[in-house]
Parts: sequence; structure tokens; C-alpha cells
Amino acid sequence: MSTVKRMFVAPDPGLLRLRVSLRAVLGIGLAVTAAELAGLSLTASITGGLAALLALFTVADATVRRQAVTTALLPAVGFPVLALAASLHGVPLARDAAFVAVVFAGVYARRWGARGHALGIFAFMMFFVTQFLHALPTQLPELYVSVAIALAAASTVRFGLWCIERRTPPVVPPAPLDGRGLARPSTRQAFQAAAACTFAVALGQFVSGDRWYWAVGTAWWIFVNTASRGETLVRGFRRVLGTVIGIAAGLLIAVPLHGAPAPTAALVAVCVFGIFYTAAPSYSWMMFFVTVMAGLLYGLLGVLHPGLLGLRFVETAVGALGAGLAVLFVLPITTHRATDAWIKRALGRVHACTTEAARMLAGDPAADPALLHRALGDLESLLARVRMALAPLVHPLSPQRARKQRARQVLALLDDCAREIRGLAAVAADPEASHDARLTAACARVETAVAALVGSEAAHQHEPLVAPQHAPAEPALEHLHALERALVSLAAPLRTAPRSPLARA
Repeated sequence: MSTVKRMFVAPDPGLLRLRVSLRAVLGIGLAVTAAELAGLSLTASITGGLAALLALFTVADATVRRQAVTTALLPAVGFPVLALAASLHGVPLARDAAFVAVVFAGVYARRWGARGHALGIFAFMMFFVTQFLHALPTQLPELYVSVAIALAAASTVRFGLWCIERRTPPVVPPAPLDGRGLARPSTRQAFQAAAACTFAVALGQFVSGDRWYWAVGTAWWIFVNTASRGETLVRGFRRVLGTVIGIAAGLLIAVPLHGAPAPTAALVAVCVFGIFYTAAPSYSWMMFFVTVMAGLLYGLLGVLHPGLLGLRFVETAVGALGAGLAVLFVLPITTHRATDAWIKRALGRVHACTTEAARMLAGDPAADPALLHRALGDLESLLARVRMALAPLVHPLSPQRARKQRARQVLALLDDCAREIRGLAAVAADPEASHDARLTAACARVETAVAALVGSEAAHQHEPLVAPQHAPAEPALEHLHALERALVSLAAPLRTAPRSPLARA
């Protein structure tokens, strides 16, 4: 019950998650309605609905223009994969090899940022949906039409009728960790995902010759938005948990409906909303809604029965096992390496926010409040990524008490930094708080503290434009002093060996 409560009370600034979820229901509903009005088959309508969902869910470029370009490029990767998957139905070995190749290419494409990430997911899901619906080459023209209609409908809603991004500019998602060759995480994850999906194909077909692709889908999605061994293992656990709860709900909801069109369509819309609304705060609940929706779709296709839901659980477990083995034994990326990189990037944003606020407080006419706002957005995005990276260490099932203690302290101190930065930004917006030499000195100490944590040298501090001291600057000084204390306190957990206990204060 507490997890359900957290899901609904999770912060939603500007009701952005709510609006994105409602927009998704509208966009996907319009796509499916357009496919039905065009006289397309149920298979084509489901394919179109999935294409619209993916376009709205995975396309996350930094600007509306880039999002539109990425959406327009989706058929360029989706159509050839649909043709490849449909044409290889009768050649299992070639089909399996092609599926694993698509997995490798889809993960490898993440090195090109948000666009590569979205195109890779779309390519994989086009292969997956062909197996899900048992689509044949003769159905390809209809599938192409349905995907084109769906993407047009989703784009009409996203970029025309309800362009949330124009009112709330999206935060640029953090880039993957750096490196070359096998040192680059996207390359290592491509090999890991390929190994996991190869395992899932083999064992999944041993379990079921008809529904083996569920294991592959589980292995694939566990690797999405993860950057370390620990993150992947935790996501696998949460996926299995969400699937189990979803199967139980499917037995109570989807099976008794027997595919009745009207109530099934209404419940699918509820599941779409749930997928989008819970994606950020709870991966387990997102998987709950995905599992229930899959059961409802099987009901529409007329093949749903309790045994099928049980088989889904087994195949999900197979996929999660494959992913777990791959991240443990195939070019592993340690949790410490990933978290260290994300923390350093977050600290860099702390420095950027402080510097921009200091320029505003010093009365610099070139200071731009929009830059501070953007830096704050990037900081929040990076802190969310740090929380995700540290999630394996603070998980209740984690046996490493010393690392759990360090991780919790780091999270608490970074949250303190974010709170003081937000307060500082609010003060910096007040022109009466500027023109105090003490502010520049305090900002210099913050920069020195950040530099000490990330292992760089502090930049030269310029003299303040105006030097008198006065009372309106006191709130800013309080935030800067608290920020400096938090940064200094971070030195202990960040510099302690990963498995060493922290010294007691």
C-alpha cells in the first residue's frame, strides 16, 4: 500500500507527468481510431497503437524540432525491421540471429544520444511486435500504413494540438558515460544485451516455442536506461515484481472480459495512462500496467487464458535471468564507476548554478536568468540519474551495509545541495540582494569545494563589481554557507573506499 501511495504523491512539478499521460492516451487513441476508420485489421491497429506509444514514450530529444525529426525517422528503421522479421518467420535460426543483431545495433545506437536511443528501441519493438502478432509478409503493406497513420496521429497531438514542450522546455537528458571502444558503456551494454537476448532466445524457446519472444523482450527492456551492473539487477527484480502483480490483476480483470471490445478498449486506455504516469517514479508499477495491457490485447486477439499468463511469468523470469547473468559476466560495468561519473556531473551543475547566481548577485549586466533556470533543470535531471544509479546500493535487499550507508549519505547531501541551490536562485532573482562582496567570497569557497571533490582546480575568481555589505544579502549568504557545508561533508563518503565503513562523527 505504501508503494501505491508514493506513486500518486510523487512530485509532479507543473503537473507535467499528468499532462504527458493524458496526451499519450489522446495520441494513441487517435492513432487506433484512425486505423480502424481506415478499415485496417486488428493486427494492424495494434501495431499502429504500439508505434504511437513508442513515438510518445521514447522520443526525448532536447528540442521540439529535434523531437519532430526523430519521429519522422522512426519509419526509416521500423519498416526494414518489420520486413525482415516477417520474412524470417519460417527460418527460425536466421530469425533468431537477426533478432539478436537488432538488439546489438539498438543498444549500440545509444552512443548517439537521445535520437539513437529512440531509434534503437523502435527497431527492436518492430521486430518484437511481428513475433507478438505473428505478422506475415502479406500483411506488410497494411502494417506500413498503420504505422504511418499512427505516427502522423501521434505527431499531430504532440506537436500541434498539445505541445507541452513549448510551454515546459524539456531538460536535456544526460549523455552516456564517456570512453572509447570497449571502455564506452554503450558498447559494453550492446554486448551484454546481445548475450542476454541470446540466452533468452534459447531458453525461452525451450520453455515455449510460441511465446519465447517474451523472454527476449524482458531482457531488452531491463537494459533500457541503465548504466551499471547494479542498476540492471535492480531493474530486473522490479520487472519481475511488476509482472507478477500484473498477472494477478490480469486474472481478475482481463480473463473475465473475454476480449469484449468496449470495456477492453477503456481499460487499455487506463493502462496507457498508467504506463506514462508511473514510468518515472516506479518501474514496477509501470510493468504492472504493461502486463495488464498485454493481457487485454491477448483477450482482443482471442487467445487469452490463465495458462498464458502463467507462461508470461516464466518467460519474464527467463529474460531477467539472462540479463542478470550478462551484466555479471559479460564486460561488467561496476555500480561504483557509474555512480562516480554521475555524481561528478551533478557537482559540475552545482558549480554552474552557483557561478550564474553569483553573477546575478554581483550585478553583472550580462548575467542571464534563463541560463540559471536551465542549469537548475539540468541539475535536477542529473540528480534523478544519480538516484537511479545509487538505487541498487540503497535497495532494502542490498547486503552491503557500508556501501548502503555511504549511498544514503551521498543522496542526503546532494539533496541538501539542490535545496540550497534552489534557495540561492530564488534570492538571486531579487535585485535588492546583490552588490555584496561577501557573496563573491562565499561563491569562491563553493567553487573550491566542488573542485576538491571532482579533482580539478578552481577557476580564478574575479573581483566583485560592487563591494559594500548590506542586509538583503544575508539570505543568499545563508544558502551559500549551507551549500559549502554540504559539499565539504560530501568529501568523506566520496573519498572513502566503496566497501569501507564511514568514520563516525
